Amino acid sequence: MAEPSAPDIGTAPKTAVVSDPVEVAPSQKRKASVFLDSERRKEKLAAIAENVTGEIKNPLIGIPKDQLLQDVKEFAAEYDITELTPYLIKGALVAQNPHYIDNIHELDDEDRRVLSEEISHKWKHPRILYMTIVLNSIAACVQGWDQTGSNGANLTFAIQMGISDNRDYCFTDSVCSRNSWLVGFVNSAPYIAICLFAAWISDPVNHFLGRRGTIFIAAVFSVLAPIGSGLTQKWGQLVACRVLLGLGMGLKEVTVPVYSAEIAPTSIRGGLVMSWQVWTAFGIFLGTCANLVFVNTGDIAWRLQLASAFVPAVPLVIGIFFCPESPRWLLKKKRVAEAYKSLLRLRNSPLQAARDLYFIHAQLVFEDALLEESGLSKKGNMFTRFIELFTIPRLRRAVQASGVVMIAQQMCGINIIAFYSSTIFEQSGANNITALLGSFGFGLVNFVFAWPAIWTIDTFGRRGLLLFTFPNMCWSLLAAGMSYYIPDSSRAHLGLVIFFVYVYDAFYSPGEGPVPFTYSAEVFPLSHREIGMSWAVATNNFWATVVSLTFPRQLKAFGVQGAFGFYAGMNVIALFMIFLFLPETKQRTLEELDYVFGVTTRAHAKYQLTKVLPWWIRRYALWRKGEVCPELYTFEQDTWTESDREGSKGIISSVDAGHNEVV
Repeated sequence: MAEPSAPDIGTAPKTAVVSDPVEVAPSQKRKASVFLDSERRKEKLAAIAENVTGEIKNPLIGIPKDQLLQDVKEFAAEYDITELTPYLIKGALVAQNPHYIDNIHELDDEDRRVLSEEISHKWKHPRILYMTIVLNSIAACVQGWDQTGSNGANLTFAIQMGISDNRDYCFTDSVCSRNSWLVGFVNSAPYIAICLFAAWISDPVNHFLGRRGTIFIAAVFSVLAPIGSGLTQKWGQLVACRVLLGLGMGLKEVTVPVYSAEIAPTSIRGGLVMSWQVWTAFGIFLGTCANLVFVNTGDIAWRLQLASAFVPAVPLVIGIFFCPESPRWLLKKKRVAEAYKSLLRLRNSPLQAARDLYFIHAQLVFEDALLEESGLSKKGNMFTRFIELFTIPRLRRAVQASGVVMIAQQMCGINIIAFYSSTIFEQSGANNITALLGSFGFGLVNFVFAWPAIWTIDTFGRRGLLLFTFPNMCWSLLAAGMSYYIPDSSRAHLGLVIFFVYVYDAFYSPGEGPVPFTYSAEVFPLSHREIGMSWAVATNNFWATVVSLTFPRQLKAFGVQGAFGFYAGMNVIALFMIFLFLPETKQRTLEELDYVFGVTTRAHAKYQLTKVLPWWIRRYALWRKGEVCPELYTFEQDTWTESDREGSKGIISSVDAGHNEVV
């Protein structure tokens, strides 16, 4: 946390003035001076709308120093935080010129030390930041446990409710077929609720209640719905409780990754946001443990397996209000002083808090200008923002990319195993306990192999992890299906099925497991982050519904071999979709991503086909080690210039070809 002496609102030192004060009349309306004139403004907006060069720019680059400082002082005066002006000035100069901190006269040695540690000690952050991520991780754990309770319950609940599709309990093909669809419907009920309702109400709920309030409401549903599921007497009542469970799951799925992305520093954002998947995997593991614990409790086993998911939601309900609110959400609501207090808790120094405060503010002005230039409403309702997802090119590309990665998570076939692994292992000849032990191993592998992604997601990137893991998921899932052709009498039959399922799971966990929600949480600008994430979550859960609803019937029609072969083919299709249409986002600020998604889809796909694919063939198929992959993105860097006080431009822009992003 920021040092104890860090300035709070009203206590910042007024003597540490770093430039001449500028008087601003309280009634003066502040203009958006990050855009100095109409020509510069149109130039910057055009650069985002159609970024054909792949250049990524700092929105503060090119603003003369005197005008930047003027804007900072007007910003401080407008929001009554003038006591923070010295820190805001330093922060604005650092935000404009992060690579030349040694040349900024206003910084002292302590300031430079703190800023340098962002690189040399990138995991050194205040305790409250990690506590907040832990609470978010508990929310993810609830999510995983909710999914797995039904996995174990599938072995017995359908029998007791009279909807089993096992020929020992249904006596005609038509009844068995009907029951297969009913079992699928019960399992898919939460995902139907998410894609049709919960994901979409997340936007207005977040708008009015903020990130913490939304997570609290979701946690309440996550406590009550599992308990209700364990008390139901008919399958219709169980569906109703699982719909309520879906409300809590949907609100969490939309909000928690966004909340984590908004509070996390850029350098470790991927690692922290992907904790959603690590702890979802842990929740899945705990759910499989609970399934085993209650397996011998007789007729109430399925009730306890479903109800036990309420346990991790209890600390979430209690703990969420001890966490700071998202500073980006507070700034969006013009609660600037509160946003600074929140950032002060989440960063190591007041300088870093002030820098992020001003940079987020500048980007909000930038986004408003983009909407205004596009002729769209800056203060539209949820429906207006939804339409804008498909009418503004930058947003449309983010929708497409998040849609690709979310659909790919369902195309890879993970949820046929997450939802039905016990049923699959039972069809391999395992008894109830052996099937649940197999599912326990699946949950353990899922959790253990999710951990490496915390470090690799910001090193190899989101895209790199997916391109490596999808081919491996394809062959391992196909091998698991082919193992069913081994005679049932052979011990290798069940052993190889479980082995290849675990191999598949080990490749899924560090790739398509953490990437979709991390990626979708960061690709949308703040103005459309809630509705954009709602769209991504609804897309994911729509296809989760399709998978959950159809798999019992697919299993009857195709057998396990055919079902696994089908999803192995889907992995190949998903691989090509990711290769062509998924831009890399690693270690880019949420604000810089406007430029990444300014690159046209056609330019990105053409680059992958004509540049990256031939390079890959030369490098890895022909083993030409000297081949270098041509770069798509070039990151605009700043060049420091010293000039006199009157005409100081402070920073001018140029492109540093030595700092590129691997795509």
